[in-house]
Amino acid sequence: MRTPAGLECRYFYGDYYRGRQREECRLLAAANLEWQARLCATCPVPGIQRANACEHMHLVPRIQRPYLILPPQVRVSAYCEKSRQPVSEPHIGCGQCHPLPPIFTGAFDDPDAVD
Repeated sequence: MRTPAGLECRYFYGDYYRGRQREECRLLAAANLEWQARLCATCPVPGIQRANACEHMHLVPRIQRPYLILPPQVRVSAYCEKSRQPVSEPHIGCGQCHPLPPIFTGAFDDPDAVD
């Protein structure tokens, strides 16, 4: 569903049936965190979902204020259930569930090859 920031997110839910105006973030609700519509503007989750669709990766949100004068923002850490390890870069993944093709890992690089 489309968030108030205009991005698609599977965790955002909006109920507008017959004039209702109920909106929530189910990722934050599962972590017992309070959701506000302005959090969607800086949330990294829609970008992670576009870049990585791994079904084994679980996102763990937290709300953090970078500086006292800035508004709170959503920060996300990830954990892979298949490899049973924390994921350092959620946009890429753990590297074991969906290995990168050889062209991206440099396996095709041959120092003796001439173009």
